Amino acid sequence: MGDQIAKGEEYERKAEKKLAGWGFLGSKHEDAADLFEKAANSFKLAKSWDQAGAVYVKLANCHVKLDSKHEAANAYADAAHCYKKTNIRESISCLEQAVNLFMEIGRLNMSARYYKEIAELCEQEQNLEQAILYYDRAADLFQSEEVTTSANQCKQKIAQFSAQLEQYHRAIEIYEEIARQSLNNNLLKYGVKGHLLNAGICQLCKGDVVAITNALERYQELDPTFSGTREFRLLTDLAAAVDEEDIAKFTDAVKEFDSMTQLDAWKTTLLLRVKEALKAKELEEDDLT
Repeated sequence: MGDQIAKGEEYERKAEKKLAGWGFLGSKHEDAADLFEKAANSFKLAKSWDQAGAVYVKLANCHVKLDSKHEAANAYADAAHCYKKTNIRESISCLEQAVNLFMEIGRLNMSARYYKEIAELCEQEQNLEQAILYYDRAADLFQSEEVTTSANQCKQKIAQFSAQLEQYHRAIEIYEEIARQSLNNNLLKYGVKGHLLNAGICQLCKGDVVAITNALERYQELDPTFSGTREFRLLTDLAAAVDEEDIAKFTDAVKEFDSMTQLDAWKTTLLLRVKEALKAKELEEDDLT
């Protein structure tokens, strides 16, 4: 490992010397780029990720000078993947540089992929607002390239985090839109009831019984098979429990569904919010009597 670090530092020194010396315009940057690449590979073998990342940034700068934007973008992405192991902020910064260069040369699919990667890093850091921002950018680019599956994956993340941040209206719009799109696709049809369930749970979080009832009618019109599903029954039972302010009925409906199809952490968290709101209402009414 120490040998590889020494090798890497030697290549890096030679590259810097090339750049500092005289030479035909372009040729010294090409020579330096070769040496920086060798240095980065040595640092990677030594698992010296910060050194590898820093050298890839230098390599990217050489490619920018040579007007090789595609190679520069790839070098920034390589830098980001090294920094990902040690410095998330630096990793995001390098991915943004890669995206900007890919956008300039019209590689929108690559830009979308790296925006999604930035979003995943923000998610890892629990920065949901930033994650939403980058998933949104990725979704737009995937959509423009007609990569619908990837666009929908990003949109579902936006909906998931929006609901966690209590931005229920946005989450509902996304889940309903994906459900509508999925109805026309034989491969995606099976997922419609799940999207409508998610939208319905967000409706419950808003606490507007009239809006919930209207939404359930809309969902039946959208997909006539929905009314025969356990998801529809759950939403109907929960809406009735909210309307009647019946916590026991609410709990029983959740338990019954969960015994057949386990609710994930996201749904459980949102349903707990609805239940807590019901409890708060009950206490409020007790205080008044």
